[in-house]
Amino acid sequence: MKISDASIRNPVFAWMLMIGLILFGAIGFSRMGVSQMPDVDFPVLNVSLTLEGAAPEVMESTVVDFVEDAVMAVEGLKSITSKSKTGSANVTLEFDLNKDIDVALQEVQTKVAQAQRFLPTDLEPPVITKSNPEDQPIIWLALTYDKGDTAFMMKYAYEQLKDRFTTVPGVGEIFLGGYVAPALRVWVNPDELRHRNIAVNDIIDAIRTEHSELPGGLIEEASKAFNVRTLGEAKTVEEFSNIPISKRAGQAVADPSNMLRMKQVAKVEEGLDEIRRLSRFNGIPALGLGVRKQRGANAVEVAHLVKDKVKEIEKDLPDGMKLQVNFDSTRFIEYSIRELNHHLVLAVILTSLVCWAFLGSWTATLNVLLSIPTSIMGAFIGMYFLGFTLNTFTLLGLTLAIGIVVDDAIMVLENIFRYQEMKKGRIESAIIGTREIAFAALAATAAVVAIFLPVVFMKGVIGKYFLQFGITISFAVLLSLLEALTITPMRAASFVGSHERTSWIGRGFEAGMRWLERAYESTLKISLKWRWTTVLVAVVFMIASFYLVKFVPKEFSPAQDQSLFLVRFQTPVGSSLAFTNDKVKQAEEWLMKQDVVKQIYVALGGFGGGAGEGNSAMMFVTMIPKAERTVTQQQFMGITRKALGEIPDLTARMQDLSQGGFGGGRGFPVEFILTGGNWDVLWESTQKIMAEMSKSGMMVDVDSDYLLGMPEIQVTPDRVRAAQHGVSVQSIGSTINSLVGGVRVGQYQKDGRRYDIRLKMEEDKNKKADIAQLLIGNSRSNLIPLSQVVKIDTKKSLQQISRVNRQRAITVYANLAPGATQQAALDFVQAKAREVLPDGYNYGSQGSSQTMKESFESLLMALILGFAVAYMVLAAQFNSFLDPVTILMALPFAIGGALFALLMTFQSLNIYSMIGILLLMGIAKKNSIMLIEFTNQKRHQGFGTAFEALMEACPIRLRPILMTSLATVTAAIPSAIATGEGSETFKPMAITIIGGVALSTLLTLYVVPAVYLLFDRLRKSEDSHRAIEAAFKAVDGGH
Repeated sequence: MKISDASIRNPVFAWMLMIGLILFGAIGFSRMGVSQMPDVDFPVLNVSLTLEGAAPEVMESTVVDFVEDAVMAVEGLKSITSKSKTGSANVTLEFDLNKDIDVALQEVQTKVAQAQRFLPTDLEPPVITKSNPEDQPIIWLALTYDKGDTAFMMKYAYEQLKDRFTTVPGVGEIFLGGYVAPALRVWVNPDELRHRNIAVNDIIDAIRTEHSELPGGLIEEASKAFNVRTLGEAKTVEEFSNIPISKRAGQAVADPSNMLRMKQVAKVEEGLDEIRRLSRFNGIPALGLGVRKQRGANAVEVAHLVKDKVKEIEKDLPDGMKLQVNFDSTRFIEYSIRELNHHLVLAVILTSLVCWAFLGSWTATLNVLLSIPTSIMGAFIGMYFLGFTLNTFTLLGLTLAIGIVVDDAIMVLENIFRYQEMKKGRIESAIIGTREIAFAALAATAAVVAIFLPVVFMKGVIGKYFLQFGITISFAVLLSLLEALTITPMRAASFVGSHERTSWIGRGFEAGMRWLERAYESTLKISLKWRWTTVLVAVVFMIASFYLVKFVPKEFSPAQDQSLFLVRFQTPVGSSLAFTNDKVKQAEEWLMKQDVVKQIYVALGGFGGGAGEGNSAMMFVTMIPKAERTVTQQQFMGITRKALGEIPDLTARMQDLSQGGFGGGRGFPVEFILTGGNWDVLWESTQKIMAEMSKSGMMVDVDSDYLLGMPEIQVTPDRVRAAQHGVSVQSIGSTINSLVGGVRVGQYQKDGRRYDIRLKMEEDKNKKADIAQLLIGNSRSNLIPLSQVVKIDTKKSLQQISRVNRQRAITVYANLAPGATQQAALDFVQAKAREVLPDGYNYGSQGSSQTMKESFESLLMALILGFAVAYMVLAAQFNSFLDPVTILMALPFAIGGALFALLMTFQSLNIYSMIGILLLMGIAKKNSIMLIEFTNQKRHQGFGTAFEALMEACPIRLRPILMTSLATVTAAIPSAIATGEGSETFKPMAITIIGGVALSTLLTLYVVPAVYLLFDRLRKSEDSHRAIEAAFKAVDGGH
């Protein structure tokens, strides 16, 4: 390896290389964005469809069916789901992860445009948007106004605040949660219509003909040109109220003096559009402002700028108005990243103490520690150019890499010291020591990097997350190899000498190491003598440790204490918004009395705020920081569940928001879909499964999205009687929709902005009994009561129709009971589904349940491929079929140690601990590589038998093996014992590393030499390459 010779000859070059990596790494670091998860494009599109007043069945049959037909032909479509509600529907399209989302968007837009000729003419233009968790608002603000003028607050938020926040650097879009647009309300009095023989269509016609502004063209004269415009719009409420109604029952009024004015049959006022949703912040009516960051922007920095803007705006707010931070997702990101940064610092300190203890010199320790900034900061260069962010996965990779990147430097420096102790000069020791260890260092680094190659083949979003973790560590490890083979020997040759190992700690530690080497040599001799017994005991231990996997809890992702959770409320079906509001207020009052609650934001009327959602609400509960309370978030959620369960006619279901970041769905740990053809059979089966789930004791908050039971007033036209009275079915429907549902009949302008004109029957007249008395105009210019031509019934109907891949579906979801595991709950549910569902009805996982299944399958495949790739890389490096087998013997013991550590510390097997196992497969091979490579060197140097070579090589390699292993373990200790924000994610990974490295190191020192010795007979058949080398030398020498 001549690269080390070049750096020793040219020390300035080596110093400049180190400084360059650190400098440009710092620049890349300063420009990287910050987010909780890697910035991954989710190939999901949403098609939003609105047909005002249409029942779910109508939305499904006349809108959703045609849209689904159209988009099914788009290439790469993985699944299609839809939800049809009253007046709206949403079609969600999920594509293969390698599908370009922008191309998919264009293709879907084209298909939907082609399908519009089959859709209802009054359907609002479909809205197609990308769906990405990273595009959700990073911060929500709450605007309150204690003077009670809601219309003024809405207008101020829309016209003043929205634009001011949009100009903040990094802000992409502002959402107004609970916003209701201003509108000119025309409240029709049905009694006056009846008394004055006026049909509602007469009023609509009057507005559309008398309130209009049309262009008149262009007049050109010799030297001037003029625009012509007809100013026919009413400018004020008073002017609008005086619009004449020129028809009665559809016929023109002959005598203008008999014309009625709008104000005689309706009340006109400026107000708000339909209010179907209420919001409160700490008990005060509020409006939410959601801030979405631009893609790639630093979420934490944007949030700080937004909060600075809030302070600036507060000075200008009207009296009685307050703007406060309601929800800040970056707070947890900032705290967890700050926690990881602390772990980075602690890992460096602990690693330096290990190096100092072994090397006995701060100068030598500094030489090793300088590899950390070179490798870690240098890794930021690659991360920056690949577009990575500072997120949980990349920072976890860097934290765990600290114990790994010093390994190569330790191996090189320790070997250089060994030659210095053999009385060789400083420069000579650096040259020989580095050359001797270079191949082992290269092989060990290649083994770590190679283990992440299979990650490329992992499916799903988790594969993308793992890829960033793997690439980050690979950058750091490759740079550590470069540093160890160039900069470390240069520094050792320049200023590190063996005399620096003469401190009293160094002498004491040296004496201890000498005793340990002698003890190891004695026990190694015994284990090699009884090699079959050694290997057999190790295999039995390995099998027993793998049996532990049965007892280790399994889940997709551990619940995190983010000091924030969601409560979903449901009152009996058919409850009014006012009734639901009263019940939710009781829950709100109880929560506000709890010391651990910081603030509460309530939204009533469901997520969509549409018709039929008046019996639902949600509440964001923000707790005081984790460090300031003794009760955990999960414990308090349990207390809240019990307390709110005592409120009559109110169902409260808790939701941990930390569970919803990976797999979509609703974000519950247990979530699955049941599909089938018949609604009644499907619902009956669903109820049976849900009952079993509740009785199991493993699940709580069991619920589904099947919303049957919404009372519906069904108006059925009597076609014969309608024809006899000269009334069409279309006129019946339009009359009911206009007066009961309300319609948009135009727009009016005020203060340079245009708002809708909304016509509807007066609220106090809009009752069930009033529908039959509504008047409808017929072809004979008469008004007749609706009761004469229709039949009116009240029945229960669906609030929502869900479909998955064009089949009607019901989604069931639940939380885990304390002590229950996700895998056990999912196994129970799957078994019950097989037992209950009839033929033709299917069960499928969704959300984190589905992601867990896919991720564990992908990880298992990655582990298997990891073994294969590691074998191929090592076989190529060692030019041997047997040496890689010996080296890889350490991996099963590492995995067994990891499982044992997880079980002993009550941690689960989840995606984070699985990442640890994946990384462990790269780390555990390093010790074996050092032993085998050094043993082979000794054999080439004249130690004839394998036994003699092992007895010479293994004790010499004991010190660097212990140093590298302890460095890795101590670097992971801060994360393993962490209790701060986000510790639930990196703790299982660190414990996996510690358990695996500790056990594999112990067993590697005995089992690998025993296996090497057992393979020695087979190895002799591989010695033909020596003859090949000799032949080449002879040929080359002869020419």
